[in-house]
Amino acid sequence: MQPFVFHHNTKIFFGRTALARLGTECAGLGKKVLLLYGRHHLHASGLHRRITQALATAGVSWVEYGGVRPNPTLNQVRDGIALARQNGVQAVVAVGGGSVMDSAKAVAAGACVAHDVWLFFRGKKSIRQALPLLCVPTVAGSGSECNHGMVLTNEGNGQKIGLGNRHLLPAVALMDPELTGSVGWRQTLYGAVDTISHLLEIFCTADPAPLQDRLATALGGNIMACCEKLRQHPTDYQSRAELLWASALALSGLNSAGRGRVNMPAHALAHALGGRYDLPHGALLAVILPAWLRFIAARQPQRIAAWCRGLFPATPAEGQQDPSSPARMNWPPWSTMPCPRPAFGVLITATRIYCRFCTTPAKPPPSPTIPRTLPPVPYSK
Repeated sequence: MQPFVFHHNTKIFFGRTALARLGTECAGLGKKVLLLYGRHHLHASGLHRRITQALATAGVSWVEYGGVRPNPTLNQVRDGIALARQNGVQAVVAVGGGSVMDSAKAVAAGACVAHDVWLFFRGKKSIRQALPLLCVPTVAGSGSECNHGMVLTNEGNGQKIGLGNRHLLPAVALMDPELTGSVGWRQTLYGAVDTISHLLEIFCTADPAPLQDRLATALGGNIMACCEKLRQHPTDYQSRAELLWASALALSGLNSAGRGRVNMPAHALAHALGGRYDLPHGALLAVILPAWLRFIAARQPQRIAAWCRGLFPATPAEGQQDPSSPARMNWPPWSTMPCPRPAFGVLITATRIYCRFCTTPAKPPPSPTIPRTLPPVPYSK
């Protein structure tokens, strides 16, 4: 195990009563907050009313910025920063999925500086402080409520960049599994594939580490089992709870601590494609991962075999079947993701172009002009 520093100061409340802590915890962060949320879910589910009532009861005033898009955008973050500055907010409250929470992190950091927030993502400026952040996740997947990372898309050039900084760790996370039950099967599956990808990419790009390997495969197997249960019983609380907690643990730093340098190649490609085509992150990963796994299996068969054995231990009923068989990698939900086959050709063409398109600030693309010769990719609503 290699040396590491593990810094995690997020206070987590988990369970059916977690949201009851909202008013008290917000009051401890500031008397005026910026409330960020997505486009439809908060109002449709009645969650907006519950949150604003809790804030009012605690004596916390707020300003709202709703309509945050999937694949969060630079322009929306700039608008949120301007709103935070104009109103002198002291903290940020994010209610939604990974896109909302990532946007909130960018706003929290950008509100504390005079320069443009995109300079953080280009690696030109460092984050040295941020407004305190409280997260209420409504989707299990990104784990953004418990980690120090964020991703943002620049609509002007199609660049989608992720970065991490300890100041981006949320101060508080209120994790109620029941809040994830109203997002539907498609969004549930998108989140599950994202979490599996977090685990699998770290597993395959780092040296073997017995403790971390067992943690990763245990979480991965649990996620798959929960998805199978939720397909038949969408409101099953235990499965929702395990899926939400597994997604938080997968990218909290526990899984990668002691592994040394790790890479996220499938995510890098999904970011490049998502920045250009505005496709759902989970759907892109579902298309990319099977091909990437075949690529890795040909070069690191022992690592893929170790992953498969951890997820699918042999049982007497399986007889002589090899638990590391490539067929094991065809997790059924991947074949049912709403990204139709006609889109694959465009994805393949886009992949050829965007494999050369850097998504990290340390090595910017050679030209600010991004090719725009490909049509938008259709996907099933």
